[in-house]
Amino acid sequence: MKIDQIQVYLVNIDNRNIPIIFISTDNGIHGIGEAYSVGPDLATIRVVEYFSEWLIGHDPFDIEGICKLLFAGSRFPGGSIVNAAISGIEHALWDIKGKALGVPVYQLIGGKCRNKVRVYKSVKGDTPDILAENAIKTIEKYGFTAIKISPFPDCNDTLWCDMGVSNFYKKAEARIRAVRKVVGDDVDIALDAHARCFEPSISLTLCKIFEPYRPFFLEEPIRPENKSIIGYLRSKSLVPIATGEALYTKFEFHELLNNNGADIIQPDITLTGGLWEMKKIAAIAEASYVSVAPHNPCGPIATAVNLHFALSTHNFIILEYKPDDISERCELIEKVIEFHNGYLIPPVEPGLGVKLNIKTCSKQKYRSWHRPFLWRKDGSIGYQ
Repeated sequence: MKIDQIQVYLVNIDNRNIPIIFISTDNGIHGIGEAYSVGPDLATIRVVEYFSEWLIGHDPFDIEGICKLLFAGSRFPGGSIVNAAISGIEHALWDIKGKALGVPVYQLIGGKCRNKVRVYKSVKGDTPDILAENAIKTIEKYGFTAIKISPFPDCNDTLWCDMGVSNFYKKAEARIRAVRKVVGDDVDIALDAHARCFEPSISLTLCKIFEPYRPFFLEEPIRPENKSIIGYLRSKSLVPIATGEALYTKFEFHELLNNNGADIIQPDITLTGGLWEMKKIAAIAEASYVSVAPHNPCGPIATAVNLHFALSTHNFIILEYKPDDISERCELIEKVIEFHNGYLIPPVEPGLGVKLNIKTCSKQKYRSWHRPFLWRKDGSIGYQ
């Protein structure tokens, strides 16, 4: 069996451009994958198209060798766009291998550690009351046992310097207090700071404020580039620190963990180089007694790949999830992954267990995107 064609689609779902990879073989088996929408989004599919010249004629079973070829063959390995392209290709190769051997992918990478996969959904709301109302509605509708919120208003890029630090702390506490009051003690509440707190001291104070409300974790309290500073913050905080969505390789995660920079890492399976690379990252984390909660704001194919990772990985803890009952998402694949009371159910079909709807790929066209920047009150530039 040989790879004979690679097709790439850029599909817009829920205002996000999703690069989808479709790999065909000479015996009729095909596989699908999803790459991260690294802005500028068109760049990702151009890299996949470039890589396709290298892959035609290769045995799709040689996943490790192919990914090493793509990574090492790039002029500057480890960049986000290259890693995203490799990820989508790698997913499709696992899908092909599972279909060819007649087993779900998780059976090829260690088998199951669990019989269902716990997931959480992000909840928004500009005021504490609206946020709390949306949280309880989401839990009642889907049965989630965990949710994630922002400690900051969602309507703008408000920073503590815009409102005064005391007011900033008060507003952040009001949001988690309102949510904890309505959801009770049986629902985990994660917090996502979106790296808006530049100074570690601000993040550390927030951690102390949040402690009484028992957060599941505080995600990206500061930017991830300076691993020693993250390690310092984690050493002082009783709130678990989570980070990793902006790290691309096992080398970066190795550096993070060597600096004791996280209780929970959040690699993205559409960005780190794919499923097998995520397994390697998880193994490094396991040696440091660190759990894995994959970053997954992407499409339903990425959710499927993450499901196989989660099923087969011992130190997996929870998966970010967007329900597939939204029409744009459920139209992209012919059968959505089974979901019940806050958990995804393992597929039994060979490969990834999802089928791509090609007609939808042609209908939901790419939309040009860039991150909107704003002038803040103090004259500096920020982003939404």
